[in-house]
Amino acid sequence: MTLTDQSPVDFLKRYYGYDRFRPMQEDIIRSILSGRDTVVLMPTGGGKSVCFQIPALMLPGVTVVVSPLIALMKDQVGALHLNGIPAAYINSTQTSREQRDIEENCLSGKLKLLYVSPEKLLTDAFFIFLKRIRVSLFAIDEAHCISSWGHDFRPEYTQLNVLKEHFPDVPTIALTATADKLTRQDIAQRLGMNDPAVFLASFNRTNLSLQVLPGQNRLQQIIRLLRQKPDTSGIIYCLSRKSCETLAGKLQEKGFGAAFYHAGMSSDERAKTQDAFLRDDVRIICATIAFGMGIDKSNVRWVIHYNMPKNIEGFYQEIGRAGRDGAPAQTVLFYSFADVATYKDMLSENSPANLHLQLAKLERMQQYADAHTCRRQILLSYFSEELPEPCGNCDVCRDPRVTIDGTVLAQKALSAIVRTGERVPMNLLIDILRGSRSQAILQGGYDQIKTYGAGRDLRFDEWRSYLHQLINIGVIEIAYDNHYALRRGILADQVLYAGRKINLVRPDDVPKAVVEKPKTKTETQRDDLFEQLRAIRKQLADQQNVPAYVIFTDTTLEDMARQRPTTPDALRNVSGVGERKLQLFGRQFLDVIVSYVRGRTESGEKPKGSTQLLTLDLYNRGLSIDEIAAERQLSPGSIASHLIQLSRGGYDIDLDGLLADAVTPPEQQEIEQAITAVGMPEGRLKAVFDALGGRYTYTQLALVAGVLNR
Repeated sequence: MTLTDQSPVDFLKRYYGYDRFRPMQEDIIRSILSGRDTVVLMPTGGGKSVCFQIPALMLPGVTVVVSPLIALMKDQVGALHLNGIPAAYINSTQTSREQRDIEENCLSGKLKLLYVSPEKLLTDAFFIFLKRIRVSLFAIDEAHCISSWGHDFRPEYTQLNVLKEHFPDVPTIALTATADKLTRQDIAQRLGMNDPAVFLASFNRTNLSLQVLPGQNRLQQIIRLLRQKPDTSGIIYCLSRKSCETLAGKLQEKGFGAAFYHAGMSSDERAKTQDAFLRDDVRIICATIAFGMGIDKSNVRWVIHYNMPKNIEGFYQEIGRAGRDGAPAQTVLFYSFADVATYKDMLSENSPANLHLQLAKLERMQQYADAHTCRRQILLSYFSEELPEPCGNCDVCRDPRVTIDGTVLAQKALSAIVRTGERVPMNLLIDILRGSRSQAILQGGYDQIKTYGAGRDLRFDEWRSYLHQLINIGVIEIAYDNHYALRRGILADQVLYAGRKINLVRPDDVPKAVVEKPKTKTETQRDDLFEQLRAIRKQLADQQNVPAYVIFTDTTLEDMARQRPTTPDALRNVSGVGERKLQLFGRQFLDVIVSYVRGRTESGEKPKGSTQLLTLDLYNRGLSIDEIAAERQLSPGSIASHLIQLSRGGYDIDLDGLLADAVTPPEQQEIEQAITAVGMPEGRLKAVFDALGGRYTYTQLALVAGVLNR
């Protein structure tokens, strides 16, 4: 039974500022409100938290949220407070007195959500406390931790089945961003759920662009990408701790605000780095996969993989940290067969029990990187989801490759490698194939081998491109321990002796980093305003001691920059502006927008809302309606209409004073009677004017109508 007759979407608008739910959210909420246990599998950025936060507001009592992410509880609760939602957390970082105060607030009905770690929840003392309050819902976040089939199994989660034993009538919602079929079944069983509703959201994050680039000159390519995206936040995932530190250092040398993050750092160092990233003090993080668990930063605009991940699950989870606000975000994977070889060496050395499974997953990841068909279709098919048509938002869809039969070409290269004893590096091999008469070739006697000059029909850069592709697919390897000589790869014998066919991409079609189109004048202006809005957001976030995206997301700022609201009412219509944030921050953001619009007006433009602001400026200087009309060369009726709209938008306009100057009380009464008779005052002032025989001006009629409908 809910506390209100309002619908879930009413709460969404009031507290979060959105007019509609994302897919499945409302169905999940209604499942919980009906008292049914619920399992939710929703990808990162899909909006899982709203699925239990809105029921928490609608149900009597307190919703208890179980989360393993102690370090992030403070930010999660801080974000709820800024939305006007009473919430708190209890964990090991607090004093006993702080925890007692929070428990008292629960007992007195002052809180709607309480975040706890599983370790705290499972203590006898906390269970005694829970028995004293009215628990409306248990929300189990990161629920895959409960399953031994999951990739992040945590033994303490297995004890959460006691919740159903002690609170059989309280519904439970289990949420995770990653769980296969076995894990989903295990979650429901281990929590003791009774015939749960299971919701499987689509894995298709359409706002993420997908791109794979050859793993050569990675640093230069990354620098080029980052220069296209100044002052944006992103993550670069690296394979080793050393490469994280090295890459961050090189980016710093180039003037980028970069930091590194890996498991070899102290917990304090990691916490400081993560906090700096969350608060936009550091824009770029070079990290191992240790970074990102539970990161709720919505304005990550790009994710780069410096090395290929070892499986698609990890890759999907990591790229999912981009674009959580729904705005476009870019993901780039640098791919080299050397990464595959490194993983295989690591697996063979460690010999895990599930070696064959891990090798199979590595192969699927490699197939994704090698693909010449829609990458999103490949990604979704891995999660048993069909995408009927190519996505149009991956590099293959945007720029389809032209492939050739490269089998003979590969055989020529392999033959030359074998005949040179696998001792020559790439550039020298190309010179041999092209029949060069260089000193190195003549001294080495390479002009005497059978394949000397066998590839002189191709340019040097064409051969280099083809050899890189042959390396990436495993036909050729680089002997890093032997002066970077080329040698046969794992597929070499199949190509030479078993008739294996090789397809290669023409050099002109080899993927390159996407170069963004020059922006139009309108887009540039919108970006200017967006940057000003982002600056005030950062200032407010620092004052509130929260990450910037908690104030407003990038998507909301972009909507502000597009709509340019100049009144509180207009700002309320911006997606993501709820009532509480409108009260807390509305005036500061409106001041920035109003100042921007005035500046554009003074430069001769006529941006949206500017005409009312010019009227407001003159009104604030003490000019009358007639004086403003004369100054602006507009009719007094238009000026009266501006002032009425400004008043409705929250500006301090003395309509009563303006009305008293315009009409006497008997005249006001006569006009009101005529307006009532006509029935649609402001939209039909002409009808009111005619009904009164033209005895009153449109200014007088507009002011009476404005006050009457205030």
